[in-house]
Amino acid sequence: MKDIRNIAFIGAGNMTQSIVGGMCKSGYPADKVWVSNPSDAKLEKMKSELGVNTSNDNLEVVEKADAIVLAVKPQLMSEVCTHLRENVSNLSDKLIITIAAGIRIPKYREYLGERIRIIRVMPNTPSLVGQGMSGLVTDDSVDQADKDFVTEAFNGVGETLWVSDEDQLDILGAVAGSGPAYFFEFMDSLAKAATALGFDAAKAREMVQQTCLGAAQMAKESDLSLEDLRKQVTSKGGSTAKGVEAYQESDLHGISDKAVKAAVNRNQEMAKLF
Repeated sequence: MKDIRNIAFIGAGNMTQSIVGGMCKSGYPADKVWVSNPSDAKLEKMKSELGVNTSNDNLEVVEKADAIVLAVKPQLMSEVCTHLRENVSNLSDKLIITIAAGIRIPKYREYLGERIRIIRVMPNTPSLVGQGMSGLVTDDSVDQADKDFVTEAFNGVGETLWVSDEDQLDILGAVAGSGPAYFFEFMDSLAKAATALGFDAAKAREMVQQTCLGAAQMAKESDLSLEDLRKQVTSKGGSTAKGVEAYQESDLHGISDKAVKAAVNRNQEMAKLF
């Protein structure tokens, strides 16, 4: 990374571990990274594996930081932020990055003060294996240098996509954030269909996951639309055509539309809870 800042992560859960791991693998200096967590087990793991600085004290890591990543559960955010605001006098000098779902930027201004510089990031669970899709949104409180810093940091665990407003981030969360669960559900149904016809369960899973991986890679490398890619695999009158026909008769597109809208609605409901 070109822009190296002291960065503090509050919370040492799986997502923090994946982000910090990705940053360090991409060449970010471990001695510039600080992580706080109430318990020691996760901190000790990160310190031994990555060489980052650790502490049980949020204030200690924030004092060292130019940028702060809030990586705690939404229901804990008010308490954590209130503690910071009451004890850190220069929060407006530090870039605030939050990966919590549901809490919108105006609420963080209530928690931390009107003058904060803040970017919301919505990563997804494939970030744990370096294949994440992270959505980012901000307001006019940050400059391009701040945006570039956060983009490069999260590129360490996959790809990033800036959206224009928080409503779009809700949609991204409903697709990219929740999407892995949709794909796992679909993969599970295919594997179970294969086992019902006599396939060994382990072999069915291997077959399905490699097929899913291959299809995703083809989609990523092709300039064709997803519909055209499907048509390319579907010979008229063949077995694939019959399988696709069964999905179309069950209105797969309508099911996906319903699922995404339900997740968007829930994201918007969550925004009202905090």
